Amino acid sequence: MARIGINPARGKISEYRPAKVSLAVLTYIPDLSGYFEHRLEVLQLALASLRAHTTPPYDLLIFDNGSCQTVVDALHKLQTEGKIDYLVLSRNNIGKIGALRLLFEAAPGEIIAYSDEDILFYPGWLPAHLAILESFPNVGMVSGTPVRDAARHACQSLERLRKEIENGRQTAGTSGLSISFERRIPEEWEVDWAESTGRDPQQHLQETSDLKDMVLRVEKPETGERCEAIGSANHFQFVGRKQVLLQVLPTVWSGKLMGHMIELDQAIDDLGYLRLSTVQRYTRHLGNALSHEVLEEAHKHGLMTGSGGGRKIKDKGRGGKRHWALRLPGSRRFLVAAYKRLFDILYR
Repeated sequence: MARIGINPARGKISEYRPAKVSLAVLTYIPDLSGYFEHRLEVLQLALASLRAHTTPPYDLLIFDNGSCQTVVDALHKLQTEGKIDYLVLSRNNIGKIGALRLLFEAAPGEIIAYSDEDILFYPGWLPAHLAILESFPNVGMVSGTPVRDAARHACQSLERLRKEIENGRQTAGTSGLSISFERRIPEEWEVDWAESTGRDPQQHLQETSDLKDMVLRVEKPETGERCEAIGSANHFQFVGRKQVLLQVLPTVWSGKLMGHMIELDQAIDDLGYLRLSTVQRYTRHLGNALSHEVLEEAHKHGLMTGSGGGRKIKDKGRGGKRHWALRLPGSRRFLVAAYKRLFDILYR
């Protein structure tokens, strides 16, 4: 077989070097109707906040888990504009935990900053995460949204650390570390979290009314530095070391579109790593639509000048009346069951 010339790349060396931090985002928007009607606007705002509020160097890696062509085209456009470093497209939805396996393996950095597609990032979020990751011992994951409910599971490593400190068995790695229990997380953040995840805010507040937040502090007398963290983390957004995160992912493909994330939290805890959050709210879960409050925040930070590419965005708001169908006795149970069945038919 004939050969014409020599490959021009032969003997050349790439100047590219991976950044220490890989921003890893997972997307899945199969269409723009029903539950996903406003999801593209949510994704666009999330990525805009991530780029605007993250100081280079970093590599931005996006794994799209079988989105519709409109979303894929929007991601391609961002990559063409130089706003995405790596874009991986899956023809099928391989499930969230399966996508994380590919995403984390592909991330070139030694630190992975993971997020779902519906996370708003505030200025200073990454340095705050890294400060906790580097200041406290055996940290497995750090989240930017402290949520009181997230402390109820995968917390045995924190409990062991608390007992060591109370019994005066601190090691060199835990020197200068103290723990207290306070109501540190504002209820306003808890309400935002409940609404964005489809929970009833008042019921959520009532269910967590007797819980206190574990607040960890570490002080370095030689430098006078002090760092605080809250003893919980969320699997929708976190920062961790790649070598740790690869250890906790399951090796068996389940095929489930969702799930296994609580198990991921537990796997981190089982290996003796801490799950922590920043004391301030540096990230925010948005859900599947943008509320009036979130839109105002976006405009304040200069993240958007319109209403999301000309599409009308539903204002989720607060305090509005429930739909008449939800006021019928037993209707919610029926509607939820019908929705789950329709979702299976449409997206499995």
